[in-house]
Parts: sequence; C-alpha cells; structure tokens
Amino acid sequence: MAVDHYENFPVASFLLPRRLAPAVEAIYAFARSADDLADEGEATPDERLAALARYERELDGIARGEPSQDPMFVRLATVVEEFALPLQPMRDLLSAFRQDVVTTRYPDYPALLDYCRRSADPVGRLMLALYGADHGDNLRDSDAICTALQLINFWQDVAIDLAKGRIYLPLEDLERHGVSEAALLAGVQDGNWRCLMRFEVERARSLMLSGAPLALRLPGRIGWELRMVVQGGLRILEAIERADYDVFQRRPVLRAPDWAVVGWRALRM
Repeated sequence: MAVDHYENFPVASFLLPRRLAPAVEAIYAFARSADDLADEGEATPDERLAALARYERELDGIARGEPSQDPMFVRLATVVEEFALPLQPMRDLLSAFRQDVVTTRYPDYPALLDYCRRSADPVGRLMLALYGADHGDNLRDSDAICTALQLINFWQDVAIDLAKGRIYLPLEDLERHGVSEAALLAGVQDGNWRCLMRFEVERARSLMLSGAPLALRLPGRIGWELRMVVQGGLRILEAIERADYDVFQRRPVLRAPDWAVVGWRALRM
C-alpha cells in the first residue's frame, strides 16, 4: 500500500459509516481525477492546465448554484450542499495540481510545506467537515497528519518521482547533506544519502506524532480509521529504515505482517 493522501481516503473501509460513503466517493473522484489530469497520460502542459481550469470553473458553478453537465460534478454539488462542505479545500487541491504541471523542484522545506498545505491538508479538512469536526485543534492536527503522509509518500517514491522528472527532497537539504542532483539521479546510496534520508524520515515521523492525538480525540469509526492511517504511515517510515534507506531498488510497502503490527499498535494508542 502506498501512503498517499488519496489512497488513504477510506472509500472502501468497513469503518466508514454507510451514510458518508457517497460523499467520500464523490470527493475522492474529484481529487483522484484532477490529480490524474496533472500527472497521467500524454497531454501537454497547456492541455493539463486547461483541463484543471475547467475543474475550477465547475467549482465556481457549484458556488453559484448552477447545474453542471458533468455527472461527477453533479454528485459533488449534491454532497457540498448536503454537508455544507467548504469549496476552498477543493480549490487548494487544484492549485497544487497546477503546480505539479510546472514545478519540479523545491528550494527548501517551507516551499515543500506550502505545496503539502494545498495538496494534502485539504483531504483531511474535507473528511473532518463530513463528520462535523472541522474546528480548532482538530484542523491543526489533521494538517500535521496529512502533510506527514505526503512527505512519507515522497520519501517512499523518490525513484518514481525521479522518473517523472521531479525531486521533492528540498534542494537545500540535498546541499546540506552533500548529495548532488547528479548523484540522486544516478541512485547513489552512500553515507551522505543515508544521512539525508535519516533526517527526512525523522522529520516526517515527528510531524506525524505531533498530529496523532487527533486520532484519540475523534470518537467512533473516524478515530479508528485515523489510528490505522497514523500507524500505517509510521510503519512505512520503519520500512524505509529497515531497507537502509534504499528506495531505489525496492519501494517500501506494507505487507500482511505489517498490517498486523499496524492494527495492534492502533489498538494500543
């Protein structure tokens, strides 16, 4: 399993209340399809940006109460009205996807965090809104968890992103740890690389743990869902460490024994 902010949507989870399933599916369809517009296929950058601009216009139509001709946005409009969902998180997602089309490097950690604020945090905020829990400390901790998940996904997918011409590791971190872009592209795994990845793994872990209290505050199914998400993310970091930070030859993933550990740790949180 990839620890990714879309794959962590509880679309098929038995923990998801049935009444929320159509809403989660509608939000997921929007986010997943918009992300694919930015990443998948053979479209040119201009074509990708034009397609994302159409999504933005559809959100404008929802805001004005205008009917859509696109079934996906018809479903989304119904969900927005039923649950009084904010549109800004969806606009933030589109902003991040547009950035994916034109940005392939991040100079420093604050720049990467700004991207995560728009590419990952909106998912958690929308889920909290569905449960009527989008306020105060919940939003802060949700943002920490979602950003941590996004960072974990980046560290897990260094090789995959390189193949797409992208580097999410902050360039200042590469320089500080003596890892050149040429060495990164060549997949060099020396002491400098391991030192860099050790630093990035610990930073993601600290961020995840800072938001983890949310999983204990939220009641019922959403709390259990979130505990599994938190422990799954932490377990991926352990998998990266067990591989001695080799994310080039084998992508760290969770297998059946790992999920047993995740479930046990979720119960003990």
